[in-house]
Parts: sequence; structure tokens; C-alpha cells
Amino acid sequence: MKASDLFVRCLEVEGIEYIFGVPGEENADFMMSLEGSSVKFILTRHEQGAAFMAEVYGRLTGNPAGCLGTLGPGATNLITGVADGNMDRAPMLVLTGQGSSTRLHKESHQVMDVVGMFEPVTKWAQSVWHPDNIPEMVRKAVRLARTEKPGAVLLELAEDIAKLDAATEPIEPRRYRRPVPDDKIIDRAWEAIRTAKRPLILAGNGTIRKRASKQLRAFVEKTGIGVVSTFMAKGAVDMDDEHCVYTIGLQARDFPVIAVEQSDLIISIGYDMVEYHPRLWNPDGSKRIVHLDFIPAEIDFQYRPEVECIGDVAHALWMLNERVDAHGADKLDYDHSHAREARTRMKADLEAHKDDDAVGAIKPQKALWDVRQVMGPADIVLSDVGAHKMWIARYYQGHDPNTCLISNGFCTMGFALPGAIAAKMAHPDRRVMAIAGDAGFLMNVQEMETARRLDSDIVVLVWEDKAYGLIAWKQEAEFGKHTDLSFGNPDFEQLAQSFGWNGFHCEKSSELRATLEAAFEAPGPSLVTIPIDYRENMKLTERLGNIEATI
Repeated sequence: MKASDLFVRCLEVEGIEYIFGVPGEENADFMMSLEGSSVKFILTRHEQGAAFMAEVYGRLTGNPAGCLGTLGPGATNLITGVADGNMDRAPMLVLTGQGSSTRLHKESHQVMDVVGMFEPVTKWAQSVWHPDNIPEMVRKAVRLARTEKPGAVLLELAEDIAKLDAATEPIEPRRYRRPVPDDKIIDRAWEAIRTAKRPLILAGNGTIRKRASKQLRAFVEKTGIGVVSTFMAKGAVDMDDEHCVYTIGLQARDFPVIAVEQSDLIISIGYDMVEYHPRLWNPDGSKRIVHLDFIPAEIDFQYRPEVECIGDVAHALWMLNERVDAHGADKLDYDHSHAREARTRMKADLEAHKDDDAVGAIKPQKALWDVRQVMGPADIVLSDVGAHKMWIARYYQGHDPNTCLISNGFCTMGFALPGAIAAKMAHPDRRVMAIAGDAGFLMNVQEMETARRLDSDIVVLVWEDKAYGLIAWKQEAEFGKHTDLSFGNPDFEQLAQSFGWNGFHCEKSSELRATLEAAFEAPGPSLVTIPIDYRENMKLTERLGNIEATI
């Protein structure tokens, strides 16, 4: 078979289900080889949208999806979404075309060093130089993409290499069990945990793996230790569980932050400091920390664990659960009052505006209360990036892992709409809602056509303030004013109609829940816009700045 046929056959053997993208001339042989294969190609309207779709599919399923672009501008269009997926720990394959290898050594049309450009934002990036190497390269790429911590891998296939005959065969995947921590180091971790008085768990992105979440829930049930989660770890512990102390990461003095301050031991599990830097919760580096993660901790002055348990997180938690059982949970002498009080106060905040009946502009708190009511425990909310992300982080909590997807590593605007399309493909039986600001929504608005073409039953909720609201919020908090950040918008209902979507507009808080239900009941994709009351931004900033020092 020719090289492009072999490449596709290798993807089939790896179990790759989808490739999202925009092909070019240099991908022609690869696209022809895809026809008739088990790998489904989803044509998108921009390469960045394709990368976000591959990212979300990988985050939700654990199985890499591909995103495809051609050489030059096709590749550069991919890179922001690829960087986002890589920093958010999503397994994904990046597939790019390239000009003929006979012209890569010189100045040539659209030719640039794609591999060199992608090296900083992938786990591995490589060009195929010989067709017989394809099985090894695809096997390596998929293994690296899936290996903890997951991420993006690039393979580049030049147009002339794709046409050559190949003499090799696909390599069958061999899965392996991840290494586990040594018994002695778990003993040291358990001793620190057992002798603590006010321990608290800081759950990060690594805890949303299914097995890790299951073991974490068992551990907190046995020990009673409270859990604060980063933005991307929502749902690792059920929001209704008394051990859930909600979310940390607003870079403000919130109730969960005070619970951290009043703890004598932080058990960090699957924690990525790219999400929430330790200088914000351990400024003098004095906290006692037990670190459980797939890889060793990043070296940082404010993050110096006294014990590091490196290996499979789920297994590490299972080992700790064994020690709890052997010791006897009833013998643990903990004071959980700081965690329970933080939960009580946060819960009151979440409910404070549930009956708000404002007209003309809807408070973020009320909007998210209603969203939570219309979404079931397994339904999926995706947050774009902007002021709304901060509100979602604090006010929208989850029952299960991977039911609230927030881009909090690279934090890229334009993530939610294409991500929602992929989420619905991964879980067609669940409700899927993307929440975006008017700025972020319009950054990938072209994917409305993709959603319509796929007949994707998603709902996109746009918070309209006609400005870059998060930047205005941050400038005002620091300088007491903000620069001109306003812009105009289209008529969103007409925009929805022009793309074949259902369009809804709601200005009454009391009618929002019914509007969202109507949007989900309508066949096909639906767009709901609300005027958002961002006067609440500075009120929240002032309030968090005045939270009591003890709880």
C-alpha cells in the first residue's frame, strides 16, 4: 500500500475514531486514503475549531482524536488550539501536510518549519521522512499522547512521501499498566496524613480520571477530609457531598482559600500548578504538602512537598485506602470544622440569588443557578474564556468528573462552541451546553455551520455585555477604571436564523430556566442570548476582599 494508506490503517489499528479539520492540496492523498476507512473525517470551518474539537473529544473519552491542517497557514491556524489541548492535558493527534521534500531545503511557497513551530506546544513533533517508518511513528505518537500526563503530538506528512509505496505493516497497540508508588513512600504519606489535625485535599486535573475519582471519593468518605478542587477538577467529588469544599483558583480571598490557610497539611492530588499557582495559597512556602501525581512535582519555592508519591494516582489512593482500613477510620483524630464552615458559607453564596427576578440584565449568579437546574448530573457544560469563566468557576459545581469543562491551562477564547460539538459527539445521550461571552463566541462563530451540518443538539448560552468584560474587570480592580474595551454585536437571533439554528433571547431572570428548557427541546442547535449584569463583577471583588480571616 502507499504511505497515506498505511498511515490511515495505523490510525484504525490504534482505534482513532475522528479527525477534525480543513484539508489542503498537500493532504490530498491522505484524504483519499481516509475515504472508506473506519476513521470519520469531520470537516470544520477553521483549523482552530478543529483543534478544540479534538481536545474536548480527548478530554472526555481518554482516546486521542485527530485535528488536521495543511502546510503553512493551515498549520499556524491549528497551533492555538493545540497549545490549549496540550496544556489542559488532552490526548490529541495533530496531523499536518507539507510541501514536497524536494523543496523543503529552500525558499518555497507556503513552506515553513512546522515541526519546529509545534515543538514548544506538543509532547513530540516529527516529520515522516520514509514511508516504512509510519507504523513506528503512529504507535509512538498515540502512546505519548495517552501517557500521563496526556497531551498533543504532531506528525507531518509531506505530499510526495504520502504517495510512495510502503513495505511495512501497522503495529498492534500493547497497553501497559502505569507504574505505582512504592509501599515505603505511601507509608510516609500515610504517616503525615494520619498525624495531621486539620488536613485538606487539593484536587487537580489528574483526579477527574474515572478510576482516580472513584478512589478519591472512597478516601474522603473514610477519612472525612474536605476537598477543594481546581477549575478543571470539578466533579471529582460530588457537589452534594458534605466533603466538597467547592472550587479554588479565583486569585481572591475566598472561603476555600481560607480553609487552605487554616489547614496543617495539604494533600495535593493530580495538581497542575499551571492552573493555580502555589504562591496564591502558599505564599511563604511553609505549608506541609503531600503530593500524589503521575509525575514529580514542578520545582517551585512555594511548592515543596515533604512526601511525593509518584505513579498512578488511582492506585496511590487505593493504597492509602488500604492503610485507612488497617488503621481504623474511627481512630483518626481530625478537626474538619474549617472545611465544613467553608462549605456552608459557599453553599449559601450559591443559593443567594436563585429567586432573583431582575428585568433587563440577568445576574451571573442567577444565570448559573438556572443552568444547574436544567442540566442533569451527567450533562456537560463547557465554559469559554472571559468574565463568565470566573463566575462559572465559583458558582457552577459538578456531580461527576468531566461534566464542567473549563480551559484553565492555556485559557483560550473561542473554545466552547467547537468544544460543545465534540462533546455531543462523544456523549450523544447527554445535554451539552456551551457558555460564552459575546467576545469569545464570535471568535469561532463559523463553527455554527458545522453544528448545523452535523445536526448537533447543543445549546450555546451567550452572555452579552458588548465588551471584553474580564479585561475590564481586572483593569478596574487594579486601576479603578478601564480602557475602552467595548464593541458592537450582530442581532444574535437573526444570526442564529441565518445559520439554521434556533434563536432565543431572554431579558427576564424569572423566565431564563423556561427559555433554556425550550432551547433544549427544540430540534437541532440552539442559541440563547441574555444581557448580563456585570455590575456584579466589582461587587464580588470587593466582597472577596473583605471576607473574614477565620471561618
